[in-house]
Amino acid sequence: MSRICQITGKKVMFGNNVSHSNAKTKRRFYPNLQRKRFYISEEDRWVTLRVSVAAMRTINKIGLLAAMNRAKSAGILVEKA
Repeated sequence: MSRICQITGKKVMFGNNVSHSNAKTKRRFYPNLQRKRFYISEEDRWVTLRVSVAAMRTINKIGLLAAMNRAKSAGILVEKA
């Protein structure tokens, strides 16, 4: 499973470790992803999403359905058939 947030689309970034001697080696910056179950009261069902903590804050602010609709319109969230 790829490390991509299903709401915000955050994914792994690449950069360098820089030592005291300024030698550079490649490294990866991982998003803070959590597997979280959310309840959609309008549809009376639970959904499990793999979201970043920033996405959890967004869901708390604007609501789950609004966040999911925003992700669908941006092409980030794809529903299973």
